[in-house]
Order: sequence, then structure tokens, then C-alpha cells
Amino acid sequence: MSVKPRLPPWWLDEAGPQAAAHELEGDTIADVCIVGGGYTGLWTALALKERDPSVRVVLVEAETCGAGPSGRNGGFLHGYWAGLADLLALLGRERAVQLARTAERIVPAVRTFCESRGEDVWLRESGMLMVSAARAQDDVVDCAVAAAAEVGAAEQAVLLDANGVADRIRSPVFRRGVYFADGATVQPARLVHALRRAAVDAGVELYEHTPALRIRAGSVATPRGSVRAPEIVVAVNAAATGWRPVSRHVTNFGSYVVLTEPVPHLLEEIGWTGGEAVLDGRMFLHYFRTTADGRVLMGSGSGPIGFRGRVDGRFTGDDATAARAEHGLRRLLPGLANARIERAWGGPIDVSADHLPFFGTVKGKRIHYGVGYSGHGVGPTWLGGQILASLVLRRDDEWTALPLASRKVASLPPEPLKHLGGALVRSAILACERADEEDRRAPLPARVGAALPRLFGMEIGTR
Repeated sequence: MSVKPRLPPWWLDEAGPQAAAHELEGDTIADVCIVGGGYTGLWTALALKERDPSVRVVLVEAETCGAGPSGRNGGFLHGYWAGLADLLALLGRERAVQLARTAERIVPAVRTFCESRGEDVWLRESGMLMVSAARAQDDVVDCAVAAAAEVGAAEQAVLLDANGVADRIRSPVFRRGVYFADGATVQPARLVHALRRAAVDAGVELYEHTPALRIRAGSVATPRGSVRAPEIVVAVNAAATGWRPVSRHVTNFGSYVVLTEPVPHLLEEIGWTGGEAVLDGRMFLHYFRTTADGRVLMGSGSGPIGFRGRVDGRFTGDDATAARAEHGLRRLLPGLANARIERAWGGPIDVSADHLPFFGTVKGKRIHYGVGYSGHGVGPTWLGGQILASLVLRRDDEWTALPLASRKVASLPPEPLKHLGGALVRSAILACERADEEDRRAPLPARVGAALPRLFGMEIGTR
């Protein structure tokens, strides 16, 4: 590959530095202690303050707000219409439509937030395009269209033939596609910085460089102090995958991106000037988008799988996964062959057994959590903030009734089987996808390995 992955992500550089909040020194008390200063924690804090401005909220963050997944993701902002086919199988018609309809509120909520505060997060409401880039991916497009039609929402998933796709973005490998109006892109670090400013303005007490060393009912211990609070929210994304209350339902995967230099002239040549977010039909999908200054980001969710929740150097320095992202750029968009790769970075994502995030409360304790976004968290974290605020306030409402908070979440095998099985399935899927791109049939062992998760009612990968 041309550039080795490294942190920080370009997004944080572009957004500019933020003066760090003070570290917590000594003991303090609050009504609610939120652990984690990413999207989930910040949306939760804002939802709590909106519903009850008098509630005292303390938020502790191990590094700085946005230093984790919230500051390095692809910036795809959307709900669940693109995943409706899987939702129908998992949740049934009524609950799948309930979730998809409720999630339509995500993009307007972000727009309203930004407009009310005069924040520029590069919000571009251009929809999302799923393309088939190999014969084996055609069914994914067809299933997405059929699922929307089945529930009487055909307008949410518009089938495009090869010419229809080319009207939006031209590539010799794109066979057909489906357009989802419910989709947008943002500059993720700008968004998390905007949320941070709003939380502080709302009176949230923020402490950065303050990791939670121990979380118990009623208290959170930090290196130089503690927070005593009757309500605790754990919102640490991939860092929670080794936490006992959720560890059987979630694991870590590595996801990497490459970013080009500004190439607005090349984007005009391939007709990709509408700003659509794009993804292909692989299991370990490629996801790609443009930026306000004409760069192209290409991501690959095919990185290493975690073990016992550990987050180590494999998730930020895996050259092979970054190389797959660059290979995806060159294969899917050959019109950008002359675009120089300027940056590459990666990090862990939290993947749940059924591919949906889940929210709940530890049995017998007032410790609430949200985890398992599976690489699609920018939008659903807004839903998560509403759900967690309702859990904290003990409300039985539309948010806690959502399947994200009320379904029975599938379990993964215990370690080391979770890691070994996941690694086996990952290798099998990668072999199948290589064969798909070469228009050949994958070897039988690879096909069997790739099918194993569905036999046990689980999902793997990031489709």
C-alpha cells in the first residue's frame, strides 16, 4: 500500500484542536455519571439536559471527546431503510418498520441541532447509494428493493439500473444499485466537537483525560478521584466489548479507511458531484464518500477480530486492511487511478451478534449501556441518546419500546471460541469475496465457513 495507517485521523486535524477539559481531581457527586465522550455519551447528556435542565450530569472521558470511533469514522449519517431486509428477518414486519420509521428522524435532528447552534459539520443530505460491483452482489440490491416494497415503502429504496447508477457515479464495475433518500454525510470530528460544545453550554460537567478505572453501582472510580451517582451510563463503544455485562453479545472488528488528496476535477469526470454516500454489496463492505474539499474516502470493514475485548495495535496499525481499502478504491473507481492517497487510519468497531446496537440496564443495578453499532453508529447514536436518557429517567416510552432496547439479543460463543470462530469465518468471507470479484465460484470450505454465522442466527461483518 502507498501510505501506512496512523492516528490521529485527518478529520481531527481538519476540525482543529479543542482545549481539553480538566481532569477530575477528587471526589464529586452527580445525578448521572456518563462514561464516554463520543456520540452516544454526548447525545445522552444533551437529551437528559433537554428533558430536565436541573439534572446534574458529570461526563468522564478517558482521552478527549472524539478521540475514539466518533472522530475517525466514515461520516455516514443514516437510519435503517438500507438494512430493512435483514431487519424483517430479525424483528418481523411491524417492529422492523417501527425502527426504520423512527430512524427517519435522525437526519432532521442533526440538521436542527446544527442550525440552532450555527454549527458547520459539513452536513450534506444527498442520500445513500448501494451498488452491486460483482454478480454475487446483485441479490443484495434486489433484496433491499423488495423489502421496501413488501412493507409499502417502495419510495425508500429506488432501484437503479447500470445507467441510473452512472447518472450519479460512473464506474465500469457497477452493475446496478439502489438509492436511499434517507442518508447524509458529515465531517465526524466537527460533529463530535459541536456536541461537546453544546453539552458544556447546557451545563454538563465534563472531565477529559479521566478514564473510568472501576464502575460499580452508584460510583465510578477514576485515577485521581471518583463520581458518586445513582445513575450511570456506560457509552464507550468498542472499549466495552470486554465488559462482562455485554461481552457475550459483542466483539471487536478493525475498520480502516484511506483518504485521497483533493481531486474535484476527477470527481467531475466520473460524474460524482452529488455528494451521495456509497457502499457496495459485500459482507465486509466498501464504503466511500466525498468531502467538502473534493477528497475521496474509501473504507473497508475487513480488519482483525478482537480477543476478550482487548483493543491493541492490530486495530490501528494493520497494513493489510488498509491495503484492502486502497485496493477497493482502485478497483471500484478506476477513474481515480491518479488520485494520490494522502492519509490512512483505522480503529476498532463494536459488532453485535445480530448486527444491531442494543441498549439496556445491568440487572439489579442502575448502570445503563449502549453498544454494538456494528460500523453504522453515526446516526443510531442519536437514537441511543434518547433511549439511554429514558432509561436513566425510568420512562417507559417510545424510545424504550424500540427493538434496540426491547429485543432479546443473540449471544456469541464464549472465548476463545468467539475469537477462533470469528477469525475462521472472517477468512472464509474474504476468500468468498475475492472469488466474487473475480467472477468465479469460491472453494467449498470458504462457502461453508462464510455461511456458519447465519446457521446460528448471527451476523458477522458490516453489511
